[in-house]
Amino acid sequence: MSSAEIYKEIILDYYRHPRNYGKLEKTDGSARETNPLCGDDVEIQFSVADGKFGEIRYSGKGCAISQASTSMLTELAKGKQVEWVKELSKEDVFKMLGNPELGPARVKCALLGMKALKVAAYGYLGSKFEENNGSDS
Repeated sequence: MSSAEIYKEIILDYYRHPRNYGKLEKTDGSARETNPLCGDDVEIQFSVADGKFGEIRYSGKGCAISQASTSMLTELAKGKQVEWVKELSKEDVFKMLGNPELGPARVKCALLGMKALKVAAYGYLGSKFEENNGSDS
């Protein structure tokens, strides 16, 4: 089996058996993103403990690439500093997926979870910044 076939199997496994799928009752950050080109819909929610991602969940629907990528991303993010998302790049996501050859529409699918995670994390970081700087006024 070639490495491309192995990664296709891994993507299908994450699609069929998603990790961290569901919703959290209490969240510190969340964001929902959609891809109108193919109807993908992803929402990421997380809690934060000591500046790090604690519990992290996602929900939504869509193609195998968007759902598998988001599932993998939740595993990757768990336990990392929230500010880590500033360093997270599309190349990191492609590498996580095994560098598949993707057309323009599929690139958006692969990056949808990253977009949701970044929006949620930046929202969280922005609120913490306001809390810390608002008290000085």
